[in-house]
Amino acid sequence: LGVETTASLLSAMSSTPVPVPKPLLPSPSPTEAAWQLDELLADLGHTQSKLAAAGQGAGVPAESLLDNMLDSLTRDLQELGITAAPAGVCAACRKPIAGKVLTALGKTWHPEHFTCARCGRELDKGPFFEQGGRAFCEEDYHQAFSPRCAYCAGPIREKVLTALEQTWHPEHFFCAHCGKVFGDEGFLERNGKPYCHQDFLAMFAPKCQGCERPVLDNYLSALKGVWHTECFVCTECLTGFTGGSFFELEGRPYCELHFHQRQGTICHGCGRPVTGRCITAAGRRYHPEHFVCTYCLGRLHKGTFRERGDKMYCQPCYDKLFV
Repeated sequence: LGVETTASLLSAMSSTPVPVPKPLLPSPSPTEAAWQLDELLADLGHTQSKLAAAGQGAGVPAESLLDNMLDSLTRDLQELGITAAPAGVCAACRKPIAGKVLTALGKTWHPEHFTCARCGRELDKGPFFEQGGRAFCEEDYHQAFSPRCAYCAGPIREKVLTALEQTWHPEHFFCAHCGKVFGDEGFLERNGKPYCHQDFLAMFAPKCQGCERPVLDNYLSALKGVWHTECFVCTECLTGFTGGSFFELEGRPYCELHFHQRQGTICHGCGRPVTGRCITAAGRRYHPEHFVCTYCLGRLHKGTFRERGDKMYCQPCYDKLFV
C-alpha cells in the first residue's frame, strides 16, 4: 500500500533556452549620388538642428526648410550637369533618400527614421530585434514579447524553465514553503504550488496515529486513522495484536487485559477480564465461580458473606476465625 494523495509527482524539470532572436544590425549601402552631393548632404546633417531652431522661431516647420534646401541643391546640381539619383524611398516617411541610407528589414530608411516601434528611440547605431516586420530596441522587445516568470512576472531574457504549465526564471522556481531551489530529486505539487519532498510530506502526507510521523508506504487503517504496522499496538503494554482483534478506549487500541483493567472489569478472584455474568461486592467484581470464601472456598451468596481486609468469608468461617 502507498500514500494516497492527489498531488502529482514530477521527477524532473526542463530548462530550455528562450527563443530570443539574435539582434540585427542595419547595413548601410552606397549611394548613387555624385560625390559632391554626398558632401553637401553631410553638411546638411550638421546644420539640421540649427534649421529646426530657425524654423520654430519663424513659424516654419524644420522639415519644410530642409526639403526646400534639398530641392534647391538638386536644381543647382542639375544646372551643373550632375544628376542626383535617389538611393531609395524611406519606408517611414515615404520620401526619396538623397543622402545616407540605412537598409534593414528588407527596406531602406533615413537613418533618423529607423526607430523602435514602441519607444521611438533611433536604432541606426545599435542592435535591434524584429517582430512582425517591425523593429524594437532590446528592452522593449523583451517587455513586449518575452515569456513572463510566474514568480516575479518579469520578462525571461535567457534560460526559461517550464513547469506546472507556467514559465519561470530557473532561480525563481523553488519550494513554496521553505524557498529551497529544487535539485535532482524534483518536486511535488499541491494546489498548483511546488514543494520539496520534505515539506510536502510534513505538510500533506497522512500522519500515523501512533507516532505522528508521515505514513509513506505500508499502513493499517483503524480507529478513523492510519498507522504504521509497527505502531499499531496496545497503548498500555505495547504488544501487537497477534489475534487480529483489539479493544478501543477513547480512540486508542488496547489488548483485552488492559482494556478491562482500564474499565475496572477485572475479576478480583482470578485477575482475568469479566466478560459475562459478574458479581459486584465491596466495589470489586468477580466471576460468579470465583466469588468464594477465602477459608473454605465455598461459593458465597451476595448478602450472606463477611469482609475482612480485602478478603471475603462465609459467616461460619468468619465466626470461627475472628469471633
